[in-house]
Amino acid sequence: MKRIAALILLASLSTSVLALEPFVVSDIRIEGLSRISAGTVFNYLQINKGDRLSNEEAQQAIRALYNTKFFSDVELERDGDILVVKVVERPSIAKLTIRGNNDIKTDDLKKGLKDIGLTEGETFDRLSLDRVQQELIRQYYNRGKYNVSVIPHVTELDRNRVAIDIEIREGKVAKIKEVNIVGNTAFTTREIEKDFESGTTNWLSWYSKNDQYSQEKLSGDLKKLQSYYMDRGYADFGLDSSQVTISPDKRAMYIDADVVQGDIYHISDTHLLGQLILPEATLRQLVFVKNGDLFNRRAIEATSDAIKATLANIGYAFAKVNSVPKLDKSAHTADITWYIQPGPRVYVRRVIFQGNTRTEDDVLRREMRQLEGAWYSQAAIDRSKIRLQQLGYFKTVTIDKQTVPGSDDEVDLTVKVEEQSAGSLTFGVGYSQYSGIILSSSVSQKNFLGTGDQFSVSAERSDYLTQISASYYNPFLTDSGVGIGYNASFSRADYADLGSQYASYSNSTKSFSTTLGFPITDFDSLRGSLGIGSTKLNTYVGYTPQILVDYINALGHDTIHSWTGSLSWVHDTRNSYWAPTHGGQLTATVNVALPGSTVQYWTFNGEANHYWPIGKGFVLYLDGKVGYGNTYGNQTYEFNTADGEYKAGQTIAFPFWMNFYAGGVTDVRGFQDNTLGPRACAGQTTAGGPITPQSNGYCPGSTYSYSQPIGGAFKVLGTAELYLPLPFLKDINTARVAWFVDVGQAFPTISDFRTSQLDASTGVSLHWQAPIGPLIISLGFPFRKQPGDSQYTERIQFTFGSQF
Repeated sequence: MKRIAALILLASLSTSVLALEPFVVSDIRIEGLSRISAGTVFNYLQINKGDRLSNEEAQQAIRALYNTKFFSDVELERDGDILVVKVVERPSIAKLTIRGNNDIKTDDLKKGLKDIGLTEGETFDRLSLDRVQQELIRQYYNRGKYNVSVIPHVTELDRNRVAIDIEIREGKVAKIKEVNIVGNTAFTTREIEKDFESGTTNWLSWYSKNDQYSQEKLSGDLKKLQSYYMDRGYADFGLDSSQVTISPDKRAMYIDADVVQGDIYHISDTHLLGQLILPEATLRQLVFVKNGDLFNRRAIEATSDAIKATLANIGYAFAKVNSVPKLDKSAHTADITWYIQPGPRVYVRRVIFQGNTRTEDDVLRREMRQLEGAWYSQAAIDRSKIRLQQLGYFKTVTIDKQTVPGSDDEVDLTVKVEEQSAGSLTFGVGYSQYSGIILSSSVSQKNFLGTGDQFSVSAERSDYLTQISASYYNPFLTDSGVGIGYNASFSRADYADLGSQYASYSNSTKSFSTTLGFPITDFDSLRGSLGIGSTKLNTYVGYTPQILVDYINALGHDTIHSWTGSLSWVHDTRNSYWAPTHGGQLTATVNVALPGSTVQYWTFNGEANHYWPIGKGFVLYLDGKVGYGNTYGNQTYEFNTADGEYKAGQTIAFPFWMNFYAGGVTDVRGFQDNTLGPRACAGQTTAGGPITPQSNGYCPGSTYSYSQPIGGAFKVLGTAELYLPLPFLKDINTARVAWFVDVGQAFPTISDFRTSQLDASTGVSLHWQAPIGPLIISLGFPFRKQPGDSQYTERIQFTFGSQF
C-alpha cells in the first residue's frame, strides 16, 4: 500500500504530503469517524470518484478538512486506486463550567464564549480555549483588575468528550493613587478633573468607583480633557502623551498626561457652503457661534447637528454637515466653514414592527407620526418613539432606518420593541390595631388582549371597609383618537371602631359613569364624563362628631343622590411612562354635582410636575398638587350652633364625605393615610363630661386624643425628589431610588390656609420591578408636625404586587 500522508500539527497548521504519482480515484473510504457524518467529510473533501488526484489537490483536501476544526489529524492514503481518508476527531465539549467570577456575570461570559465557539456540544479546539483565556484577561484588565488569573482545566471523558472548567481568580482592583496633568496653566487641576470618571480616592469613591482604574474610563476622560480646552477657546490644544504606570504589586496606578495648551482663538468669520437646500438666512439661525466669540468646539458641533436635524425633518435622512476650522496662528482667529451635503431626499416606504408578540400592529401604528409614503422626518420619528414609550407596554423602543435595495430615495423603518407587562395582579395582606386584617387585590391591564384598551377590577376587604370597582376604557373608539370608557364602583365603610384615626360614621356608595376622551394635540387631551351615584350615611350617637351629625340633620336626608359631570385636561410631555427623565405633566380636573343633586357642589384638582436631568444620572422631579371644593347655587339650611340653637338660612357647607385628606404612602410620606388636616371632636373627657368643641366644631388643642380626622375642602401638596444613579444598575426601568421631601396639609376651607400649618417629611424611596411585582418602599422622617400629629407618624410604608 502506498501512502499519501499529511499530518497537520495543531500549533503550526503545516501539512506534508509524500510525493505521489497522479491517479484516478476509483473509490473513497473514510476511517475514524464517530460523531461526524461521512457526508460532512465528502462535502469538504471536494474529491469525487473518477477524479484524477494530484499531490497538490491532496494537500488542498487535507487543508480543507482541517480548517473545519472537526479534526485534530487528517491523513490521505492510497490503497490501489482507492483513496483512504483517515481522520482523528476532536473531542466534543460535554460540560463547561466557570467559577470564581464575581465582576462579570456567568451568563455574559458564556455568551461571549459561544461567539468564539467554546460552548457545550461544540467541538473542542485548544486554540479557541487559549484565545478565550487571553480575552477574559483583557476584559478584567479593562476593569482595573491586573492581578487576575484565568486557569482553564480540561478533563478528558469517555466517548471522545472533554469537560472544561475555567477557574477565575479576579484579584483586587488597582486603585488610582495619582493623576498628574502636566502643562496646564490656564485652569486648575480641580476645574479640569471635575467631570472625570477617574480620580483618586475620596469620600464618595465607595459609590462612584472613581478610584478604580479602567482603560475605557481613562480614554473617555482624555477626550473630556481635550473638549474642556477646545470649548474654552484653545483651538490648537493638543495631548502630547499619556502614560499609565502600575506598581510592582499591581495594586496602585499612576496616571500622567502631558498637554500642550496652545493659544486662545476667537471666531473671525463663519461660512455655509455646499448644497444648502434651505435659504441661507434660515440656516444662519442654527449657527451657534458668531464673529468675535471664543472658539467653542461644542457650539460648532451643535451647529452641525442642528443643520442635519433640520434637513432630516424635511426628508434628507442622510445629510452630512462637516465643520472645518481654518486657524490663523498669527492673529489667533478661526474661520469656520460648514460643508453641507444633503444627499437624496427620501420617502418612507414601509414601517415594520418587530418584537410585539402580544400587542397588535395597529396599536403601534396609530401612535406613529411618521407615515408610510411621506417624506422622511426625524422629528416625526422621534415623536413616534416617545408616544410608544408613553404607552407603558414596552421596556425598550428603537427605530432604525434601512435603505431600500435598488433605490436611493426610499427607506424602510423598523420599529423594534421589547414588551413588558402592561398588566398587574396586585394583592396585599396586612394587619393593624385599627383595621384588623386587611385584604386587597386588583387586576388591571393597560393593554387588554393586545388591543391597547384599558381594563381593571379591584376589591378590598377589611374589618371596616368593603370596596369593589371595575373600569374599561377604549382610547381609540375612532381612528382620530376619540376614546370611550365606563366605570362602576360600590363601597361600604364603617368607621365606628376607628374614631382615633377616622371620623366615626358609616357610608355606602354606589356609582356609575361613562367617559369620552378627545385628543387635541400630540401633547394635549380632554376628557369629559357623566355619572350617577348615591351615598347613604349613618351616624353613631356619642361617637360621630357633632359637626357631621348637624350637617346630615340639616339636609334632612341620610341618602345623598348625585348627578355628576367632569371635565379634565392633560398636557403630557414626559419621555417615558415608567421612568421619565425629562418632560412633565399638567392636569386640571373639574367635577360638578349637577343641579338636581341632593347637594350641589364642585371640586377642582390640579397638578403640575416636571423631570429635569441634571447630569451624571441624577434626575430632579418637582410636583405640586392642589384640591379645592365648594358648593354653589342658593342652597341653605338650618345650622345647629354650639349653644344648641338653630339659625335659619345658613349656606350649605362643602359635603364632608367629599373632603380632601392628606398623609400616606402616596401623599405626605411618613404619616399614616388620611390623618393630617382638620379633626372633629367626639366622645367624653377623662372626667366623664362631654368635650366642648370650638365654635367651628373642631377640637381644642388639649383634646387631640379625642379628635377624629375628617379632611377638608382645600388641600395642597408639594413634592421634590432627586432620583439617584445606581452604578450597579443600568436599566432605570427596573429600579429607581430617590431622596424626597414632601410638604402638605388639608384645611377646612381655602381661607384657612396657612403655610405655618403645613406638615413636612423627608426620606428615601425605592421603586423596584421585583420578581413578585412592582414594589414601592418609603422610609419617611417627619420633620415638621402640627400638634397632635406625632401619634400618626409611620416610618416605613410599602406596597407590592405581582405582574403578569
